[in-house]
Amino acid sequence: AGASVPTDVVVPRGGDVSGTARAVAGVKGVERVSPPVARGESGTLVQATLRPQPYSTEAFDLIQPIRDAAGGTARGTLVGGPSAVEADLREAAARDSTVIPPIVLVVVFLILVALLRAVVAPLILVATVILSFVASLGVGYLVFDVIFGFPGSDPSLPLFAFVFLVALGVDYNIFLVARAREETLKHGTREGMLRALAVTGGVITSAGIVLAGTFSVLAVLPLVFLTEIGFVVAFGVLLDTFLVRSVLVPALMLQLGPKVWWPSALARAERDRKPAAT
Repeated sequence: AGASVPTDVVVPRGGDVSGTARAVAGVKGVERVSPPVARGESGTLVQATLRPQPYSTEAFDLIQPIRDAAGGTARGTLVGGPSAVEADLREAAARDSTVIPPIVLVVVFLILVALLRAVVAPLILVATVILSFVASLGVGYLVFDVIFGFPGSDPSLPLFAFVFLVALGVDYNIFLVARAREETLKHGTREGMLRALAVTGGVITSAGIVLAGTFSVLAVLPLVFLTEIGFVVAFGVLLDTFLVRSVLVPALMLQLGPKVWWPSALARAERDRKPAAT
């Protein structure tokens, strides 16, 4: 299956070429290893033919065992080719998807804390951003498989979708909640949130529709990755605009009341204002 796209194995000068070839051929899933194809200053090139399709996950999983087998026979042996390149890209994307999102969320949380001078409200906003991202990605994977019939998704899709949706979601958070805090100073949390929703609702809805339309253009391009990122971000923006920012966030803040501004003086001032009013 992998004869047209072999995996390259470069044995460094002075290395045991035949021993390395035998070691690689002994890896389960390797169909055969060719004789030396080329020699140069960097070493000797042999090519391994894999039994699985070269762009399948089974082929990607064979790269590390091949590297271990080759490196155990001749130190410094390099393993490359399309399957190895794709496997490395997927590994790098998986690592980035693990490291970058927590850093982004921490930075966003700190910015919201400084802006709102509270802890509870930023926690709610970050949680809704994560919820919106997870829902959009899940719907995207379902549509790609059931409707579009894509054989798979790009390994960097979650990271790119996360960055776009968090950035756009935080913008909408700032529009709504910063205005709610200003109104709360005069009218209290409940009335302040309702006033903020009435004032910013049109802006958030219009911006969401424009952004969703912009990213939807990517979904019609003849590139799978652009189609995927365009659909996920467009759906996420619409979900964030019409459900999360317009319904979920106001409902949570109305449910919690003045506690959303904890530990700022605004929470204490409103709490003290109620007994005085009665």
